[in-house]
Parts: sequence; structure tokens; C-alpha cells
Amino acid sequence: MKKKQILASEFFSASSKRHYFVDLKRAENNSMYIQLTRSEQQQDGSFKRWRFIVFENHLPEFINAFASVFQAAAYQDADYQTVKDIAEEYKAAKGIKAMPEDTRPREKLFAKGSQKLRTEELLAILVGSGTPGESAVELGKRIFDGHGGKAHLLKGCNFSSLCRYKGMGVAKASTILAAVELARRLYLPPPEFKTVYLVKKPDDTGDEPAYFFDN
Repeated sequence: MKKKQILASEFFSASSKRHYFVDLKRAENNSMYIQLTRSEQQQDGSFKRWRFIVFENHLPEFINAFASVFQAAAYQDADYQTVKDIAEEYKAAKGIKAMPEDTRPREKLFAKGSQKLRTEELLAILVGSGTPGESAVELGKRIFDGHGGKAHLLKGCNFSSLCRYKGMGVAKASTILAAVELARRLYLPPPEFKTVYLVKKPDDTGDEPAYFFDN
């Protein structure tokens, strides 16, 4: 039978008769758990032990709860943040709002013009938002790099090539595809445009050439 392994261990004594142990162990099924033990000497000289076990699937909540309580104890006379509050702030700070205002894509476009934005910044404006661990600019850079790192190569993108990126769905992909199509149409000649061919009449004697229009 496989023995239980002690991966980490700490202990401290509250007195000569009372001791506390905190052990991180690996069980026989290879899962981890934390065991808290209080050992107290009895009048007859023997020790009585109380054990409390937290299994692996509950460790994150247990650790967060302990961290919050310890922080509250340290700052009991002042305002303090729980671990959850800190995690939420960190999560929010990963986005564009954490960037200096003059480097945010929309603010930069307004202040300096669209021609001053990098391609990934233009893509960030189009996608609008990133993911919990990635800003819209970082997502835009992944899309840009994934299409060869050249702006003109984006004309070949499609739903399949865009939606393979985490954080990209049909709505965001549609916005980029619409922008690419709009850019393509900007370079098309207007519908009323007529091609003009300048030729001379067969019996030209040096007079003004005739103009033929291609309808």
C-alpha cells in the first residue's frame, strides 16, 4: 500500500503543552489535502489530538478564506480588502483601463488621428473588449500576428480564421469582416464612372481626337 507523503509541514507551540501542526499531504489516490492538528498534553502526560482535513477540491476556497481572515486580523482597526476584492481589482486592471489614458486606442485615435494607431490598436477598437486575462489590444495583436503580421493580409480573413482565437466570437468577427469589406469598397471606382478611351479617327488629319465612352 502506498504511504501518505508529507509535501510540506509547519508547526508552532502555544505553550509547552499545546502544539499546532499544519501539513500538506498526498493521499494514496495521489490527491492532495491539508491536515490541521492540535496536540494538547493531558494531566496524565499523554497527548490528545484534534485533526481537521481539507481535501484538494476545496483547497482554493479554504486558502482564500484563511487569507482574508488573517488580513482582517492584521488590519482589524482599518479598512481592508478581501482576497476576492483584490482578485477582482487585478482582473479589471488587466484590461485597457489599466493602460495610461494617452495610450488607450480610442483616446489615442481621438487625440492623434487614426493614422497614428498600430494595426493591433485598430483591431482592438473593432473587437471592443478582450478576455478576463487579456486586453483588447493583446487580442488584436494575436489576430494581427496570426495573419502574418501584415495589414494587407487581413483581407483574406474569414469567420474560421478569426473565431479560432480565444475571446473571438461571431459578433466580433463580423465587425472585423465588415471593416475589411468596407476598406475594399473604398478603393472601387464609383458606379457612375466611365472609362474613357482616347483614339483618333481613321481619317484623322490632325484635328481633335474622338472620345469613345465605355458604358
